[in-house]
Amino acid sequence: MTEFLFGIISSLAASAIVLALGLLRGSRPLWWLVAAVSRCTGTGLSRVYRHQSAAEHHLAHDLRQARWVKVLAGRGNALTREAFAPLWSGDSAAESVQVLLPDPRTVDDSWLDRRSQDVSRFDPAYSPDLLRSQVRTNLDYLEQASRGRRGVELRKFNLPNTCRVIATDRVAYLTFYSTSAHGRNSPCLYVRAPGLLYTVALQQFDVAWTNSSPTPPN
Repeated sequence: MTEFLFGIISSLAASAIVLALGLLRGSRPLWWLVAAVSRCTGTGLSRVYRHQSAAEHHLAHDLRQARWVKVLAGRGNALTREAFAPLWSGDSAAESVQVLLPDPRTVDDSWLDRRSQDVSRFDPAYSPDLLRSQVRTNLDYLEQASRGRRGVELRKFNLPNTCRVIATDRVAYLTFYSTSAHGRNSPCLYVRAPGLLYTVALQQFDVAWTNSSPTPPN
């Protein structure tokens, strides 16, 4: 049932992605057209980055202004970089930070291993345990970085590793993972609230949060 729900939610964004990627083929993306279509359709789509990694500058700005932050990630490397530093140092105004990463402890029927198998098809450097090891490292970092920080919750999930969601009370960054590229090289949708894609992003997070397990308290 959970897999089915993830599939339905993900497919809602397909038409918006096709439109946005079509615009990205030009040398200067027509963001005004994206915004106009967004207003007409109610999708909330405001921008599309060719690669997820290109969004970090704007992401840092949005995180500094956020009242709350929700993160669902397939590995969590971005959480250890500068854009997220204010959340762990207490310099952010965010009252609540919820983070979900794959459970590296799960061995049997692990969605983390399935994603690792996908990545190994186009990146031969990925050994079966590399992704699992990277998640462990990032969890260790976050547990230390958030120690004593009120309002921060870390949880682990074992569900289809299909997307990354970074959402605040105003906007969301939504990346659907490809089976032929790293997440950092996949297009990232920038959507505003209210809107269909913003709702999709929160639904993705909420489904995973409901089916997750807590980490030990700091």
